Amino acid sequence: MPHIVFIATHFLGNTNRYVKAFTELEGITFSVISCDPSSSIPPSMRPRIAAHYRVADCMDSAQLIEALRAIAGSIGRVDRLAGFLEELQVPMAEARDALGIEGLTTETARRFRDKDRMKEVLRAANVPVAGSALATTRAELEAFVGRVGYPVIVKPRAGLGTRATYRVTNAEELAAIPAPTAGAPLQIEEFVRAREHTCETVTVRGKPVWRSGTRYFPSPLEVLETPWIQYAVLLPREDDDVTWGDFHVTNGAALAALFGDQAHTAAGTALTHMEWFLREDGTHLVNEVGVRPPGVHIMPMMGLTHETDMFADWARLVAFDEFTPKPRTCAAGACFFRGPPGQGTAKRVVEVKGLETAIELCGDALIHMKTPKIGDARATGYEGEGYAIVKHATTDGVKHALRTLIENVQIRYG
Repeated sequence: MPHIVFIATHFLGNTNRYVKAFTELEGITFSVISCDPSSSIPPSMRPRIAAHYRVADCMDSAQLIEALRAIAGSIGRVDRLAGFLEELQVPMAEARDALGIEGLTTETARRFRDKDRMKEVLRAANVPVAGSALATTRAELEAFVGRVGYPVIVKPRAGLGTRATYRVTNAEELAAIPAPTAGAPLQIEEFVRAREHTCETVTVRGKPVWRSGTRYFPSPLEVLETPWIQYAVLLPREDDDVTWGDFHVTNGAALAALFGDQAHTAAGTALTHMEWFLREDGTHLVNEVGVRPPGVHIMPMMGLTHETDMFADWARLVAFDEFTPKPRTCAAGACFFRGPPGQGTAKRVVEVKGLETAIELCGDALIHMKTPKIGDARATGYEGEGYAIVKHATTDGVKHALRTLIENVQIRYG
């Protein structure tokens, strides 16, 4: 019976969906490491958790190693170590290396986490990516701009979504960004004018066995820069859409390059999240790749469209190297609610309009909604103060539902 250890960080929201999936999986021994005390574990899950170890910082590999040794000493050898957060992947890999746990090694994890290294590996494998460089001085930033021109994208070496990411359009904006250093370098890239998509891929010991994909409307960076734009993600009904089908060769080449020699080991059993661009001339560029489940509600959307529980499917994949593809039966989408700009230093939601109208017009297409509440703190990211998830038998039906929600729900800050 395999012993799976999952890093839960905090027993809240989305994390609990993963914990629940493992506790309901038969044929495993399941333990948890978290920053929360055991009293925070939902009561319904406690009987199926063999061991819990609390650490101060789940991102510290030394603390993970200490926790894993204690769990192994009391319960038995750890066979798999799992966690769904992007920033956990390297510390988990360091812990695996230290304790001889099968799975992603530190070297491989850094190919995914270090965006400069990622692009080096992809270029060496002839996978198309945007031009980029790692800058440790302001002069290096300026030299890159001199080669490719404005605009450019500047972001951290180990980025997370669009946090601390900027589109720079002139010298004044470039000068306003804190200068990079050898200890805190910055990734600078050419700005790509294209439509942004994702490709979610299940691989079992390196072999792709299932793919899905979404389209961002518009790109996350455009949303971050333009506060009045409502952000939406679409997963179409058509699982044979050539838009994604034509990308599968590039997707496979990119994953093979990043997993490298580990592709045909347990490390190559994964659900990966690849963001990519489709340019007007039909060519592809790989943007970034995460060796973990996707965010922005793509997991529940994939579950809706394939009539399955993707959290449970991922747990089984991790534990047993098993995945059963299911047909796509409908389309799904998610949108995020936030207010317009131009409200100065307003920090709270003071008015929410149009909810009842939006709900009525969406009808059965509306599956779940987290409604913005008066008094909520103003969000700083593109996901806003609330969201909705919809599904429909057709792609056009989902587009209509998303448009209905975005056009009717209005938020004002104060």
